[in-house]
Amino acid sequence: MRLLVFPVSIELAFTMAIVSDHQHGTVTSFSNRRPTHYRTEVQLFSLLAKHEVEKYESMEFEAGGYKWKLVLYPNGNKSKGVKDHISLYLALMADTSSLPLGWEVCAVFRFFLLDQNKGKYLTVEDALEKEKCFHEKKLQWGFDQFFHLKQFNDTCNGYLVDDTCVFGAEVFVTKETSRGKGQCFSMITDGRSFKHVWKIENFSKVKEKSYDSEVFEAGGQKWKIILYPKGNTPGVDRLSLFLALAEITPASNVFAEYTMRILDQVNAKHTTFKTKHSFTASSPSRGWPYFVSSSDFYDSASGCLVKDVCLVEAEVTVLGIAKEL
Repeated sequence: MRLLVFPVSIELAFTMAIVSDHQHGTVTSFSNRRPTHYRTEVQLFSLLAKHEVEKYESMEFEAGGYKWKLVLYPNGNKSKGVKDHISLYLALMADTSSLPLGWEVCAVFRFFLLDQNKGKYLTVEDALEKEKCFHEKKLQWGFDQFFHLKQFNDTCNGYLVDDTCVFGAEVFVTKETSRGKGQCFSMITDGRSFKHVWKIENFSKVKEKSYDSEVFEAGGQKWKIILYPKGNTPGVDRLSLFLALAEITPASNVFAEYTMRILDQVNAKHTTFKTKHSFTASSPSRGWPYFVSSSDFYDSASGCLVKDVCLVEAEVTVLGIAKEL
């Protein structure tokens, strides 16, 4: 079996007849001219079925500044439950990494099938919605029931002659857009809990108003603990403790349940608080301004500070996360 691709030429169209197939949502007509953008000849078409070739994908061709290909199912697209018909689709060959966020390419297209007996092309296009929009989640459009196999195989109709047929396509890009910013938020059903212990040595020598832990990972996100030795509120004699996302983007949105503890190194009666919060660009941290009073913290009986060492634990479970669209 040989697949031959021919150069195309632009000629004036001559429409012989127009037929609407409302059942399949198509409009068909006959034209004297070749398809403007692409034409492919398939020889020994019957061998596709004999060798159980589910689909044939054409070489890439360019139209409207984009690359496309035809996707042909010679015995129907089984995944769509198609029987007794040829399925034919136009696919956009997009390098999504090079396109802007939310990209969309809208185009009007029609397919061609050569009637070799009359030397004319049958053209097929959508009857209801001519413009189709291609995007990351919808890279191909076409017809599940492009042509009935019984009519196609009948040599009197001229579409399959000497086991050879010719398909073609025209594609006219009508609009290129970027839909702007978008976000998909997804909850996590089996979120795992991660613990991180921050050991602060020489605590009495900490002079900064706030003190950040090393960055640690939990639930695929990077976090840090923020401690205010003398509180984050002026005039209040308490230690403040917060959990924060260490890496923030405008689209950041992480919903987490977390527990924070100052470990009691003497009695194991830890000072503990637990809550849930959506960490976003506008609210990247959340915690407790009044986690423990200074008098309790420095009381040797509390076990919060032993040999000038403090142990702070964060236990984090990510329950949901947003991603850019």
